[in-house]
Amino acid sequence: MSSEHMEVSRRTVLAHGVRGTVGTLTAAILASCNSLRTGPTGKSSSRMRFGLTTYQWGKDWDIPILINNCQRAQIFGTELRTSLSYAHGVELHLNAQQRRDVRKRFGDSPITLVGLATSERFDSPDPAKLKEAIENTMAYIKLSHDIGSTGIRVFPNSFHKGVPRKKTIEQIGNSLNIVGAFAADYGQQVRLEAHGSAGELPTIKAIMDLVVEPNVRVKLNSDKRDTLGKGLGYNFNLVKNKLGSTVHVHDFKAPGFPYQLLMDLLVKIDWNGWILLERSGKPQKPVKALIEQREIWERMTENSLMA
Repeated sequence: MSSEHMEVSRRTVLAHGVRGTVGTLTAAILASCNSLRTGPTGKSSSRMRFGLTTYQWGKDWDIPILINNCQRAQIFGTELRTSLSYAHGVELHLNAQQRRDVRKRFGDSPITLVGLATSERFDSPDPAKLKEAIENTMAYIKLSHDIGSTGIRVFPNSFHKGVPRKKTIEQIGNSLNIVGAFAADYGQQVRLEAHGSAGELPTIKAIMDLVVEPNVRVKLNSDKRDTLGKGLGYNFNLVKNKLGSTVHVHDFKAPGFPYQLLMDLLVKIDWNGWILLERSGKPQKPVKALIEQREIWERMTENSLMA
C-alpha cells in the first residue's frame, strides 16, 4: 500500500457525524454539456445529459482519444472505469502531478469528467476484506477529487450463505455512512449502484434507510430486475428521492428493459443528472455507434417531454 493510500485509511477516524448537503455537486458536473432538450410550451425542459462510461466502449481509449471521440459524438460527459488497467490510466497509483495533468486535460476540454466507476463493495462477511474495501473507497474518493470529478460508483453487492440478509444490509449501510462522511470532506458523492443480489431496488431502499450521509446516493443500473414485482414505476418510486447524479443505461436498441418509461419517470421528477451509456462489445465504428445511442436517447427524452 502506498503512503498516500495509508494516509487516506488513517482518516477513517474522522468519518463520523452528518455533513451538510452537497446540492452544488450536480450543478457543477452539468456545466460543460450543451445538449439541453427543450420541451413544448408550458412544459419543463429536461436537464438530463448524456455521457459515456468507459466499460468496454472506450476501454482502449487513452484520455486524448476519449475526449476526441466524445466530442465527435457530441457526448459531453464521461465516467472512467477504474481498477481494470484501462487505457485512460486513471488509477490509484497516479502521483500528484499526474492527477493534476488529468484534471487539466478534461478542464481544457468541453468534456465533463463525471466520476469514477469503482468495483468496491461492502458485503463481505470477512472483516479484513470489508476494511480493505472501505480503505480503497476512501482512496478512490481522494483520487476523484484530485482529478476534478465529483463522485465515485460503488456496489452493495451480494448476500452470502449463512449470513442473515438483515445483517448484510446493516453492514452495507454502516459502511456507506463511513465512506460518505469521508467523501463529504472532499465534496464528493458516493453513488451506490443497484448491482448484485443485494442490488434489487427494494433492498437498495432498505440500505438507504440506514444511511444518514446526504452525499450517499442511489445509481440506477437499468436492469431488467428493476421491473420485477410491482414493476419499474413502483420500484423507481422507492428510491427516487435518493437518486444521485448518474444513471447507467445499456443498449437502447435491445429488448427487455422499458427505457422510454425510465425517461418518463426521470423527466417527471425533473432529475438533472447524467445518463451514462455502459456498453459491452466493440463496435466497428464506435463514434457512429455512440451517435446512434445518443440520438435514440434524445428522441425518448423528447417523447417524455411531450407526454
